[in-house]
Amino acid sequence: MGVIWVKLTMKKNMSMRRFSAVALVGLTIVFTTGCSMIQGFLGGGTSKTESLNQQGQLMGVPDREGWIQDIPMGMVPIRGGTFFMGQADEDVAATQINFNRQVTIDAFLMDAEEITNNEYRQFLQAIQDTASQNYLNFVQPDTTVWSTDFAYHMGDKMMRYYFIHQAFDNYPVVGVSWDATQEFANWRTQWFNTGLQNSARDSLPPEALMPNFRLPTEAEWEYSARGGRDIVKYPWGGPYVTNKSGCLLANFKPGRGNYINDGYPYTAPVNSFLPNPFNLYNMSGNVAEWCQDDFTPVYNALVWDLNPVFIENDPNSPHYEKKVVRGGSWKDISYYLQTGTRTFEYKEVKSSYIGFRCAMDYLGSGSQGFSY
Repeated sequence: MGVIWVKLTMKKNMSMRRFSAVALVGLTIVFTTGCSMIQGFLGGGTSKTESLNQQGQLMGVPDREGWIQDIPMGMVPIRGGTFFMGQADEDVAATQINFNRQVTIDAFLMDAEEITNNEYRQFLQAIQDTASQNYLNFVQPDTTVWSTDFAYHMGDKMMRYYFIHQAFDNYPVVGVSWDATQEFANWRTQWFNTGLQNSARDSLPPEALMPNFRLPTEAEWEYSARGGRDIVKYPWGGPYVTNKSGCLLANFKPGRGNYINDGYPYTAPVNSFLPNPFNLYNMSGNVAEWCQDDFTPVYNALVWDLNPVFIENDPNSPHYEKKVVRGGSWKDISYYLQTGTRTFEYKEVKSSYIGFRCAMDYLGSGSQGFSY
């Protein structure tokens, strides 16, 4: 039972002028005539790995399957990258305290569209038999916001029908607080992983479950809104809010208040208007969107430049109750649609112009397997 040493050497073609030196790659493999050791090194049977473990070799824990992350329906993979975070246009008031800064974002997943009325109703129906009435009241969208948000406004139609009528099923849910979005994300995580367990032949170990759904961080949101382009004013890339034909590119308040000019006096279906290069819809306009971060006016000066997030868990902090809101809405002028414009709202507030979408961590190195 001898030991054989095999050395593989690869030499670059010397005639290629762009290589000034010979590139050598050496691979040394040790194996016995029984092939058990080479199987162990190169992914042989589990029994061999277990046998080597028992012999005191460092082979890792056996019986661990490979990892493939499922992409939930409605989500798109966002390739990691580096961009300049901050105002993309002249904004003297903001740039004095929120200067542009280079930031790197790791790959993650994000909902292509805002969460709809019908999707949020699925959440309410799933918990109605087990949750307390107080909890149901807490997460239930407040439809009165259509009348109370604006003085002397006839919002009865929206208040009565917006959340319950099928005509608005594909419109973004509103009237939900930041706290309620956390409950939705927790439920969605449990619901999705339960579905994976039910569809699996064998029970899945905890490490095989998908990461949690959550709100996107402010940095993730801005990076996604720009669609992989640096320092663009709007998600569609150009500096204007209309195309060459004069058509508006988002649902917002144009001019002095010509709400109907974009086709929708209030919100629009979540797949309205063209998506940005990351295939994300309505990253500007329609409804503003909750982010995970607490709000501070000096965000870029405080956070790290790799996957930044600003969260203070101290209830006594002046930032604790303020949550970042991004993207502008159907009632906002175009300034709030810009990718770098920052606003906030108190986390318990429910309004007719703030909705949300979810994100999820991508568990992998870089962006392997991403389609673009």
